[in-house]
Amino acid sequence: MSIPQSGGGPIEDYAQLAAYLESGCKPEAEFRIGTEHEKFGYCLEKHLPLPYEGPCSIHAMLSGLRDRFGWSPVEEAGKLIGLQKDGANVSLEPGGQLELSGAPLETIHETCDEVNQHLREVKQIGDGIGAAFIGLGAAPIWTHEQMPMMPKGRYKLMTRYMGQVGSLGTQMMYRTCTVQVNLDFGSEADMVQKFRVALALQPVATALFANSPFLEGRPNGWQSWRGRIWQDLDADRTGMLPFVFEDGMGFERYVDYALDVPMYFVYRDGRYIDALGQSFRDFLKGELPALPGEKPTLSDWADHLTTIFPEARIKKFMEMRGADGGPWRRLCALPALWVGLLYSQPSLDAAWDLVRDWTAEERDALRRDAAKLGLKAQIRGRSMQDLAAEVLTLAKAGLVARARPGAGGLIPDETHFLNALHEIVDTGRTPADELLEMYRGAWDGDLERIYAECSY
Repeated sequence: MSIPQSGGGPIEDYAQLAAYLESGCKPEAEFRIGTEHEKFGYCLEKHLPLPYEGPCSIHAMLSGLRDRFGWSPVEEAGKLIGLQKDGANVSLEPGGQLELSGAPLETIHETCDEVNQHLREVKQIGDGIGAAFIGLGAAPIWTHEQMPMMPKGRYKLMTRYMGQVGSLGTQMMYRTCTVQVNLDFGSEADMVQKFRVALALQPVATALFANSPFLEGRPNGWQSWRGRIWQDLDADRTGMLPFVFEDGMGFERYVDYALDVPMYFVYRDGRYIDALGQSFRDFLKGELPALPGEKPTLSDWADHLTTIFPEARIKKFMEMRGADGGPWRRLCALPALWVGLLYSQPSLDAAWDLVRDWTAEERDALRRDAAKLGLKAQIRGRSMQDLAAEVLTLAKAGLVARARPGAGGLIPDETHFLNALHEIVDTGRTPADELLEMYRGAWDGDLERIYAECSY
């Protein structure tokens, strides 16, 4: 989850809302890659989630990273709730999931080095406090009652609201993890094309990264339980956004959509003010019940945009949000997939040709089937496995065209980061399939084995 936004004066004109999004446009030479990933922490002794406080805890982890590796603290109401360094952030999800929001970097080589350095630091601190971390899309054994709540005012408000608008919202907050990548756009037209491709092909990422087949100690019948959760969470702020594919799509159209998403809060003077279900349109008129007579700032608008959760979303950049969290190796594969597709115009054009005549109903059905069936999902009689193979071919071509070398020039491009995904497509076995095979085979139904065998 995002930390409170800062900067930006009062909103005097409706046009400022679209201008805020449009200000993210930049020349291709300045396109960057920001990789984010979440992971579950647990105490090695009892395999229970890390509480916020104590010798084996989230606070001990954050304090250790701060003191040993030079991260600057982020606090809320006197509580350590995050860290910052060199353009990157370490933050907390509601149930204590630890998230790295990486700095905007030029190549996948750099962003993967950043991920690896972070995980090495986390392991060093974890070894000292008796904690470990595991990369999965959903907590495999823990019940909702076992999950702690992190001391962030935003989460208290969200927890109450989620219980009113969908049946699985609090599961998303407390018992899921994701990996995502944030990418840039060069113009409004570029944003629209990338947004359409990103939304249409999120189900491919959901299938390739499906990694949450367990819930409360047993198989749940889904390849991605995390993907299942997002299908029954809050219809006002989730989904595949059919309007993005309609004529007239642009920054202003996204603003209209965002204005109709009910608010969560307003952040003032270090605290979250309850604005649950209220309207940002009323806020623009100075008629918000939570702050009568007060009008919003651009920071309020930026905060509101972080409370919208479609499969892909835009702020001053674009976020790909369809993948389960996973092990070390696949954390670098997600940015490789989307950078290859979206940062090379020929690959982007070919990807759009692939999906441009799909209907809204077909896109939504593929999203639902990808979470349930993984690579066995189909669209128009074509298997997800076959579709994913073509998508990977386009992504690889895009990375070849980028020709960004690594390892001092010894590695000619970024294509090797796709290898983990090629293996999945070639074998037809998703990460969830592999976990289920181990559970039914070598683990003999003992899901506790997942901690020793799948942790970082």
